[in-house]
Amino acid sequence: MTKKEINNDIENYYKLSIQVSLNGLSFCIVDTIANTIKEFKRRSFGKELSPYELQKELKQLFRESNIEGYSFSEVVVIHKNNLFSLVPKPLFDTAELANYLKFNVKILANDLVEYDEIDSYDLVNVYVPFVNINNYIYDLFGEFEFMHHGTVMVQSLLNSYSNGNETICYVHVADNQMDITVLAQKQLLLFNSFQYKTKEDFIYYLLFTLEQLKLDTETVKIRLFGEVDMGDELYNIAYEYIQHISLFIPPSDIYSTEELAKEEVDFTVLNAL
Repeated sequence: MTKKEINNDIENYYKLSIQVSLNGLSFCIVDTIANTIKEFKRRSFGKELSPYELQKELKQLFRESNIEGYSFSEVVVIHKNNLFSLVPKPLFDTAELANYLKFNVKILANDLVEYDEIDSYDLVNVYVPFVNINNYIYDLFGEFEFMHHGTVMVQSLLNSYSNGNETICYVHVADNQMDITVLAQKQLLLFNSFQYKTKEDFIYYLLFTLEQLKLDTETVKIRLFGEVDMGDELYNIAYEYIQHISLFIPPSDIYSTEELAKEEVDFTVLNAL
């Protein structure tokens, strides 16, 4: 067996997870034999790009990391945007995909609408993916799986939720986007996503969400994770208004808790695999 054949055999145990948004992108390569992360890269744009510009950035990042030279057993693409709507499965009809979105988000007549089923919890996430990114990934790797970032977020948090009847509000922060997931009694009360520019925007959306759900800032537990740390401006302003607030380190089969505290691997990128 040649060295190249050995390397290809090893790479057959590699999995690739890619997250794309108009504000940034990231990817993660996992070695399923060693159960470790071989490589993780992230790029934040500092502004919102067009889907075409996003594809150019992804191509550049792949080129820098020689991703096209790998062989993967599984490739997953995560589409991160606000063009989604969660639908209870008993009310879901594949013939009504666009109708689930039109009252919440602005979609165009030629937009492709897809959906993810969250089977264990009778939910369906209807969303608009970045079609040009899917086409690009297919040209590189052939068949692959894609989903919305909200699907990964909700599924992963529900699976790891073990607080009984306690209401927990999880707030994930990355690339000036905050994803709020509220769980109680092993059920999803709310998942929503907001773009923010300032810490005042951040606290406004958080307090507004709590108010809509009639959750008391004196008793509800808030768990912050992602691009937020104790003592930074987002944590501090949340601490001014909310009594029970702490950082959340998601459990992982790949990283230990200590390693996750030091790393900045995207939650959805890691949990999509």
